[in-house]
Amino acid sequence: MSSKITLFIDGLIKWDYLLFGSVFVLFLLFIILAIVLRKKLVLALLFLILGFSTIIFGPTLGYIKLHETLFKNSCKLLSQKRLQFMEAVVVKGSLTNESNKNFRECKITVSAYGVSSNKLKNYLKRFKPFKKMSIVGKDIAKSETRKFKIILEPFRYSKDYNISIGADCR
Repeated sequence: MSSKITLFIDGLIKWDYLLFGSVFVLFLLFIILAIVLRKKLVLALLFLILGFSTIIFGPTLGYIKLHETLFKNSCKLLSQKRLQFMEAVVVKGSLTNESNKNFRECKITVSAYGVSSNKLKNYLKRFKPFKKMSIVGKDIAKSETRKFKIILEPFRYSKDYNISIGADCR
């Protein structure tokens, strides 16, 4: 757990620090307004609730939206083929840099998950894939599309399955 936290902190960029600092300043502003307006109970409680909701939800939602905007990319599944004489699936896809910056690196992840006739089970199975494999692509320029191939092995799943791909870029 501490290695994941250390890895997260090492991966922060200047925009993340700016976001976290502004959320903290906004929290302090709401708390100070609640203290100043303590005579007006309803308004003070509103600012108190706004302050604590800002400090709880602001960093998480802000981080997600910031990285969706700054590091926008799209992954496309081109083909998937299960090999006959080997327990493996070959997945071919492409990654397109849709942001205004060059990516230093992108971690491309391919996941395989089971399929059932129940829609709720299908939704939940996407969160817990039975097989996952990742590769790292380096130096992807603006508007560049890069093709990749990942082999999921050993792949012993005999029932119906789906493949999904995604990328986390920096």
